[in-house]
Amino acid sequence: ATSGPCPAPAVPLASPTTNRERPLPGTQQESGESKAELYQLGPQLGSGGFGTVFSGTRLSDGSPVAIKRVARESVLQWDELPDGTRVPMEVVLMEKVGSGCHYIIQLLDWFELPDSFLLVMERPEASRDLLQLLLEHEVLSEEMARWLFRQVLEAVRHCTACGVLHRDIKPQNLLVNPESGDLKLIDFGCGTFLQERPYTQFAGTHVYSPPEWIACGCYYGHSATIWSLGVLLYVMVCGNLPFCKDHDIVSGQLFFGHQVSPGWYPASRRQALAGDGSVQPSLAQCGTRG
Repeated sequence: ATSGPCPAPAVPLASPTTNRERPLPGTQQESGESKAELYQLGPQLGSGGFGTVFSGTRLSDGSPVAIKRVARESVLQWDELPDGTRVPMEVVLMEKVGSGCHYIIQLLDWFELPDSFLLVMERPEASRDLLQLLLEHEVLSEEMARWLFRQVLEAVRHCTACGVLHRDIKPQNLLVNPESGDLKLIDFGCGTFLQERPYTQFAGTHVYSPPEWIACGCYYGHSATIWSLGVLLYVMVCGNLPFCKDHDIVSGQLFFGHQVSPGWYPASRRQALAGDGSVQPSLAQCGTRG
C-alpha cells in the first residue's frame, strides 16, 4: 500500500488576530477577485504538496493572516457546506472545528478563484512549528513536552467530538509560541470525516502511519490517531523518530537514546505501540497519567 499525497502545511508565523472575525453567511458567494482585495499578500511562508502559504494582512484592521492557496486541480476530496456550496474538504473540516477550541488554527475566510481556492487563517504571534524548535533544541524538557502534549490532546479531542479525523499530526503541523507555550494544530489538508468502519486509503506522513496500515492495508481512525500521538510524544522527548522503515513500525521495538523519567517509556509505548489495539488506550484516557 502506498500513502496518498498530502497538501502543504499551513505555517503562519507572525501575530494573532485580536478580533477573530468570521465571514457572514453567504459571503463566500462574492466574487473571489473582489474578496482578494480585502487582503494584502506578503512573503511566502511555506510550500509543498498542493498548497502554498503566504503571510498577509487584513486591510480592514491590519490584522496579520496566513493565506493558503490550493490549486483546484490538486484537490483530492470535495464536500459541501450547509448551504450546498461545493468546496475542498479542507474548508468543510475547518468550518466544523472552527469554534470551541483554542488549540486549533481558525479559518477566518475563504474564497474561490478560477484556478484555485484561497484559505485565510489566523497567524499566531511569534509562533513557529514544533519541528523548528526541535531542530534548535534537539529535545524538549519533559515539563515542556507534557505541557504541549496536553494541548495537542485537547485539539484532537475537539476534532473527534466534531467528527473530524486530522490524519497528519506531527511537529510540522503544530505551531508553538516559545514565550507562552501556546500551541495550535494546523493543516487539515489530509483530513476527512471520522467513521467507525476501517479506512482503506491513507493520507498523511508515512513514518507516522500505524502498523495495521502497513501489514493489512487498512486502519481505524481512533487507533491510527493514538498511534500518531505516541510517535509525536517520542519525538518530543527523544528528538528523533522511533521508526523509519516499515518493518520497524510493524515490529514496534522502541529504543531510548537518553534517560527519561520513570513512566515516560511505558506511557509512550502504550500510546504508540499497540497496533493490534490490545493495550492501546482510548483518546479519553490519554493524558491522564502524569
